[in-house]
Amino acid sequence: MLEIEVLGSVCDAPAPEVIERLCALALASAGVSAGHLAIEFVDAERIAELNGLHRAQARPTDVLSFPIDGNAPLAEGEARELGDVVICPEHTVDLDEAIVHGVLHLVGMDHETDDGEMLALQRELLAWERY
Repeated sequence: MLEIEVLGSVCDAPAPEVIERLCALALASAGVSAGHLAIEFVDAERIAELNGLHRAQARPTDVLSFPIDGNAPLAEGEARELGDVVICPEHTVDLDEAIVHGVLHLVGMDHETDDGEMLALQRELLAWERY
């Protein structure tokens, strides 16, 4: 079972069922079908603080991901804790894209070190969702 916790509020955030569908789609691309994750919407000040603490870049950004279990194998019956995705709507052009992007990071993808695979997959997943 997939459990998605949405924290914070923003007037133009996708509906909860859309957030769940986007998360499930991104997770399924990595073979993950169950676990818990949180999507949190924060202001520019909070994301700048987190960006400074965790990436030594004390400035606002669009999305940060904090993976925990990723897609590592777990013992039978053990619940997967995927991690947290933090999104700053003020610095995000497309909230759907930020959700998919953040969740792909939770399962170990990294556009800064791959050869474009993560961003290509992200575009493909969003095209499926919007079809």
